Amino acid sequence: MQRSQQNPEKSKPMPVGGFVIDAQGRELPITEEMIQQACAALEKAQQKAAKRK
Repeated sequence: MQRSQQNPEKSKPMPVGGFVIDAQGRELPITEEMIQQACAALEKAQQKAAKRK
């Protein structure tokens, strides 16, 4: 019975399909973690804005 291999390097995030350029001009792959952090920050900002209305 063959078992599926799992990625042993779980600490390295996998790119989702794009890059951002940092202040030094280096290309950094966009990871799922980066997208999740951005979505969480956006939701938090929207909640704060809704409270101000």
